[in-house]
Formats: sequence, C-alpha cells, structure tokens
Amino acid sequence: MQIGFGFWPSKTLLAAVKLNLFTFLAEKGKSSGGQIKKYFGFQCTDRNVYDFLDTLTSFGFLQREGVLETSLYSNAADTNIFLDKKKPSYIGGLLEMANNRLYPFWGDLEEGLATGHPQNEAKNGGSDLFAVLYESPERLKEFVHAMSGIQMGNFMTFGQKFDFSNYKTLTDAGGAGAMLSIMVAKHQPHMQCTSFDLGAVNAVAKENISHWGVIERVKTFDGDFFKDALPAADVVVMGNILHDWDEKKKIELMNKAYNALPEGGAFVTIENIIDDDRRKNAFGLMMSLNMLIETGTGFDYTFKDFTGWAKEVGFKNTSIMPLLGPASAAIAIK
Repeated sequence: MQIGFGFWPSKTLLAAVKLNLFTFLAEKGKSSGGQIKKYFGFQCTDRNVYDFLDTLTSFGFLQREGVLETSLYSNAADTNIFLDKKKPSYIGGLLEMANNRLYPFWGDLEEGLATGHPQNEAKNGGSDLFAVLYESPERLKEFVHAMSGIQMGNFMTFGQKFDFSNYKTLTDAGGAGAMLSIMVAKHQPHMQCTSFDLGAVNAVAKENISHWGVIERVKTFDGDFFKDALPAADVVVMGNILHDWDEKKKIELMNKAYNALPEGGAFVTIENIIDDDRRKNAFGLMMSLNMLIETGTGFDYTFKDFTGWAKEVGFKNTSIMPLLGPASAAIAIK
C-alpha cells in the first residue's frame, strides 16, 4: 500500500518545490499557516493549508511549533541546505523537472511497456527529448541545472576519491553545466578539465565556471559526441549519458572515449549502476524504466554489462567505485 500510494507523498513534495515554499521559508524564517496562505494566494480552506504543511512536517521537510492556528513552520536543516533555490547546494532542479515533465508521463508506463515507444513529448508527434529541451532556453537551463543538482554530491565524491595522481587532463563528454569538471578542478589543483557539449548547453556551463572561479582550469568545447571526436584527455567521463541510448550507441560512445584516451587513460561513467543480481538498486532499475518513458530504447545497466562492452571496445580492465546513494563510477582502463 505504501508503494501503491507513493504518488501521494511524491506530489506533496513536488508541489512544495514548484511553489518555492522552502525558498520562501529560508528567507522569511518561521511563518504561520495564515502567512503562508496569504503569500502564495491559496484559495483553499485554512485546514487544507495546515494539512499540506503538516504532511511536509510529518515527512521531515518542515519543523513546526504549535498546532493548527498557533503553528509556526520553518525548514528542517537538510531542507534549508538542499531545497532553498537561492543556495548553490540546491538539488531541487531535478524535482522541478520531475513535476513539470516526468510526473504526467509516468502515468502512461503501461503503454510504454506495451509499445516500446517513448511516453514524453514525442508521443503525440512532438520532438524527441533532446530536441524538446533545445527548443526552449528556459527548459534547457532547467534540465542542465536538474542534472547538475542531483549529481553534485557524486561529482564531489568522485573528485575526492578517484586517484588522479597519474593524470593531468579530463574531458567530461556531455558535460551539461560543467559541474563535474568544476568539482574535479576544485579538489585536484593539478587537473585541467574540458566540458564537452553542444554550444547552447555550454552557455550555461560558462556561467557556472565563472561563478565557481575556475576559468583558468575549466574550459568548454562545443561539439556533438555522435558527430565529432572527443577532445583528447587522460580521463574521459560520461555522467548519465550512456543510459540514454541502446546498446549499439552505448558501445559507439565508449569507442569515442577509447579513441580520445592515451594508453593507461581512464574512461569513467557515473550512473545509477544496477547490481549484477538486479535485486538491490531499485532506483537504478526505475531510472532504466524512466529511459523507456523518455527514449524508448535507452536503459540503465549493471557493472557486468559495462565490463562486457568495455572489453569489446578494447579496454584492458574495469573496476567500480561506489559514490553516493544508488550511484557508482564504472571505470575502464585503456
């Protein structure tokens, strides 16, 4: 029953994120239900407002003093860090995209399973996922920030844990907002990094690079990784890239990485790598279903899958490095 009605807590959180409730409370501090109702212009009853806020309190997103009319609400500590849109630690971008796009699309999961076709904007004759994103600068920026926000902890962990001692250069293929390159540069002062992506995406990346003060060691390079060679580097990374594509294109991209590396160079993919027994990483499995919804043919994969493709491409050996939560870095050495 908890899983069957999982859309209840999901939508409660997504609504709060879309409304910028947590950003409001981060700025205003303790607020009554009446103040919140007035600020957001809610036309529902006072009790409905309390139900909404108290549900968020029961989940641990809010703290509360008093009950009903005497209530004062404020953000919980983690909420204040990660769901205040004005902080650089904000990870709500992916939640915004989940609410604005994925929530309704997942209602057609059965049709996706039956047909093998995407259930997103492309379903009714629209463009595919990436074309839709590039049609709107606002939507593209939302997507780039969504990808950066949800991966920030993994990028920080990778920048700290991976052994860069024998390497000097890194290319992040499909680098989006360049946050992986930025985190590596911050934690590894000897590294020079390149974020490789389409020009429209790199416009957002350049803003981030300037904001983080690493313009001397992080550059952008415009290109399409299916049409163009990747910039040569000692380390080539792809974060949440391979799972967008079918097996043939996955191997094609890994070949691109192989060709960009020197002997001893490392190819790294950062994704929600599914455990080989396919029993434990439920998020990775659901992300794979999300690729059905979004692309029709993409899928997430196990480390065993990755190793098989790496050997087919010509890499010598592979290893896996757990990052945060369900994510890992799968590593192949040339």
